[in-house]
Amino acid sequence: MRFTGGPDDRAIAWATVGEGPPLVVGGWWSGHLELDWRDPLFRRFAGLLGDRFTLVRYDRPGVGMSDPAGPLVTSLADEVAALSAVVDATGEKVSLFGGSSGGCAAMAYAAAHPDRVERLVLYGSYARGAGIAPAEARDSLLALVGRHWGVGSRILADLFLPTATAAERDDFVRFQRAGLTPEKAVRSLAAVYEFDVRDRLSAIEVPTLVLHRRDDRAIPFTLGQDVAARIPGAGFVPLDGTDHLPWRGDVESLVRPVREFLGAGRRARRADSTRPELSERELDVLRLVAQGLSDQEIARRLGISAHTAHRHVSNIRGKLGVSSRAAAAAHAATAGLL
Repeated sequence: MRFTGGPDDRAIAWATVGEGPPLVVGGWWSGHLELDWRDPLFRRFAGLLGDRFTLVRYDRPGVGMSDPAGPLVTSLADEVAALSAVVDATGEKVSLFGGSSGGCAAMAYAAAHPDRVERLVLYGSYARGAGIAPAEARDSLLALVGRHWGVGSRILADLFLPTATAAERDDFVRFQRAGLTPEKAVRSLAAVYEFDVRDRLSAIEVPTLVLHRRDDRAIPFTLGQDVAARIPGAGFVPLDGTDHLPWRGDVESLVRPVREFLGAGRRARRADSTRPELSERELDVLRLVAQGLSDQEIARRLGISAHTAHRHVSNIRGKLGVSSRAAAAAHAATAGLL
């Protein structure tokens, strides 16, 4: 574990695992470098990425190992400053994996510092926190967390880990309460709802891939679609599942397109001359695949039969040399085909 100076010269704890180009992952509302690593599911997720990349993890100031006794950093500007400090500490150009509320800081940083970001991956993300739930529901949850953190942490466990066993939910409750006081939990959760990066997304120039589970109970699927629609050229990969945390559920279906997009095997960037030759109609279909549309939805959008749409998708996958729709979307975004 290492430390670097963040906002107001406060220490930010960060750690690395794996080998390869740097991939910065962080910004979780209740993250904790040490406690996260004790979770075998988290270690497995980190290992799947760490065998191709140097995974760089960090705790936000006031959370986890980063100045836990100090005040919580909750403004978007300070969140971006913390991320910036970690990127600077690596000494390299990095790719970013922005998950959940951490996606807001990643998007804002990528928009402001395109020279420091190779690629941007967003998972379970959103552009406007107020859209996560109605105001009454947000206020009720904040009040519950503040007055009864024990009960509130269990409600959040149900929200983030809907498929977990009772023992796993108990572990997550203990994890949240070990990393956050009731006061910090309220403030951190309030910040999740306050973040708004809509005005920054059109300025993102780096290749971007957005992934979202269809039945995510914490951040609605439509918010992920909205993020992808606002970022120029972004690819969108819909995933099956309900778990919000990326290291739970079908992790392989999430990691495969991420590794493809980031350049699994440390592939060099594809030159224009090596792009597969897709027809204009195939490009139209591929763009709709990248938006998460099914064959039937593509058919309705383009005025063709579902059979024809399916045939186009099969041809596209063959030309791109990939075995799934998700990989096709990720490959296309990587090669600049969108």
